[in-house]
Amino acid sequence: MSVLTIRLPDDQHERLKALAAHRGLSLNKLFEEFTVKALAEFDIETRFRVRAAHGDADAGLALLDKLDRHFGSEVR
Repeated sequence: MSVLTIRLPDDQHERLKALAAHRGLSLNKLFEEFTVKALAEFDIETRFRVRAAHGDADAGLALLDKLDRHFGSEVR
């Protein structure tokens, strides 16, 4: 497992701690959830771009539908 140090403005740090507490999570676990979501979005976009480059419009649209079902309006 890796250790990551990030620098944030104090107000953002306090807000993130409050968000984690509201969700009943540690700050570390909150960031783990953020990274899982970000990487899933990245993987879906990458697969879409690969399929789009091969001209498979139906497969690309199916991935967009999957993205909408999974993330809903959060992506917009």
